[in-house]
Amino acid sequence: MTSAVLNAIVSDPTSLSKQPAEAKDRRHHRQNGKGFMNPWPSWAEQSAPQIVSKIIWMRLTGKWKDPNTEPPTVPVHKPSFLPTRATERLRATWLGHACYHVEFPGGLRVLFDPVFTDRCSPFTFLGPKRFTEMPCQIEVIPIVDAVVISHSHYDHLSHPTILRLKAKFPNVHFFVPLGNKVWFNKLGISDCTEMDWWQEKTISLSSKGVPKTEDTPSKPDGDITATIGCLPCQHTSGRTPFDRARTLWASWSVSSGGKKLWFGGDTGYRTVPQLPPSEFDYSEKYSNLPHCPAFAEIGELRGPFDLGLIPIGAYDPRFIMSPMHANPYDSVNIFTDTRCQRALGIHWGTWVLTSEEVLEPPKVLKQALKWKGLQEDGVFEVLDIGSSKEY
Repeated sequence: MTSAVLNAIVSDPTSLSKQPAEAKDRRHHRQNGKGFMNPWPSWAEQSAPQIVSKIIWMRLTGKWKDPNTEPPTVPVHKPSFLPTRATERLRATWLGHACYHVEFPGGLRVLFDPVFTDRCSPFTFLGPKRFTEMPCQIEVIPIVDAVVISHSHYDHLSHPTILRLKAKFPNVHFFVPLGNKVWFNKLGISDCTEMDWWQEKTISLSSKGVPKTEDTPSKPDGDITATIGCLPCQHTSGRTPFDRARTLWASWSVSSGGKKLWFGGDTGYRTVPQLPPSEFDYSEKYSNLPHCPAFAEIGELRGPFDLGLIPIGAYDPRFIMSPMHANPYDSVNIFTDTRCQRALGIHWGTWVLTSEEVLEPPKVLKQALKWKGLQEDGVFEVLDIGSSKEY
């Protein structure tokens, strides 16, 4: 398959989409100018030492259980990609964890949170190691026009992966949350646009000045366009012990070819205290726990979306992980809040980051969909790694 190389031009949109009135206040910017914060009661700040100490205590007291990663776990298939840009449907291929390759009608090809390494770590010998194989290597992907990054954690932003993508796709454009562009610039990558919450950019793909190939679309220059929006989510960032929350985290919207997608990246929904194992934290008893209002604003102001890519894993222990990671009950609420018509689960099935069993997220997702009254087939589902779904 021949990759159609197109030049990308990024500009401000001709008209602005709706945003909440308080967006101009930038409440998520720290007043000292050094980083960002989650400006909602649904968030509870926990430092890295606090989280680590809680996990160590659970291990010492025997309350932490490492999940079983012995196969079989999540099936892995060799992915298939469309050989040309010609498609009339939205097509999404799961490449593990939060990484999706999405083919939009009209020709746009976007890669979300790619990590093509064995470990999600700054080291090749230490850190979470894949318990499912990579379905493919970057070099077999035929087309990538844009790469969208949700935040700087190692399971979402990979130094070796970014370099390989730039080598394979010299004209690829990267979209990142505020504060992350300097990281790309240090790698020698200038084709990078950083954005704040509620900002939008237009990307236009042009074959002007590019040698024609059998895969170059027979369309006027600039005919492939998309609107990419940076949107809120409840999380944090950091790549060292010293840069926590110094760069922004985000969810994203991409609209192109008459289809609109929302990418949740990595997010929590509400903060849940430590409860007895038998307690259901969505019972009436805990209905007073605040949830993040940003998702309903996204749905109201930027929705509906044809497809949502929504995190469903890395949630246990709940009292530690809930501020920053959604469990499937949170996920179905995020799904309805953002007004996604269909959804696929992400952020599971690849690395052990928390203590729930590796196949638990999709099982709990089915329970959560029933609890929410969302029992239509295909409304919110999971794929095998390497599999695709069309909409």
